[in-house]
Amino acid sequence: MKIKRALISVSDKTGVVDFARKLHDAGVEIVSTGGTMKALQEAGVPVTYVSDVTGFPEIMDGRVKTLNPYIHGGILAVRDNPKHQREMKEHKITAIDLVAVNLYPFKETIAKPNVTLAEAIENIDIGGPAMIRAAAKNFKFVTVVTNPSRYDEVASMVAKDGCVNGMLRMELAKEAFAHTADYDMAIQNYLKEQVEK
Repeated sequence: MKIKRALISVSDKTGVVDFARKLHDAGVEIVSTGGTMKALQEAGVPVTYVSDVTGFPEIMDGRVKTLNPYIHGGILAVRDNPKHQREMKEHKITAIDLVAVNLYPFKETIAKPNVTLAEAIENIDIGGPAMIRAAAKNFKFVTVVTNPSRYDEVASMVAKDGCVNGMLRMELAKEAFAHTADYDMAIQNYLKEQVEK
């Protein structure tokens, strides 16, 4: 599957500008959210704001921005399913072929001395895990990248072949589910500690 559109939304911005630039140079449209979009714009990488895709602003202090059918329909659509293709066309949903997301820094937040429960809760990512899991579930058609150390490998493959091979997509999906599982375990452990105090 040729990668034509990527959604990039990261808390850890290590290497993301270079990654996005390489994807853009390979002809990939970049869609992004607030902080990531700003970093890409400042570096001169063309980017489409997620609100321009959804037709809806980021609301509730950024708590709601990507939880939208134009995003999740674009990620979850089964590309060789005629019904899915028909519904995409009917609802004007454009496929998202690559999702590069890493999550709010929950572990780093709770490691701070005197962190409040409210601060910890605000660093529980919701939209990020939803996009990661959607892309990982649909790895037959979508590439999901949660680890910046994978950027060069993925960008090089896209530049060379226009796509990412199926075995790597599956491997990246496995990494993605491990990433969200570890994240959820950290949250569960933290809340358990709060309950037991």
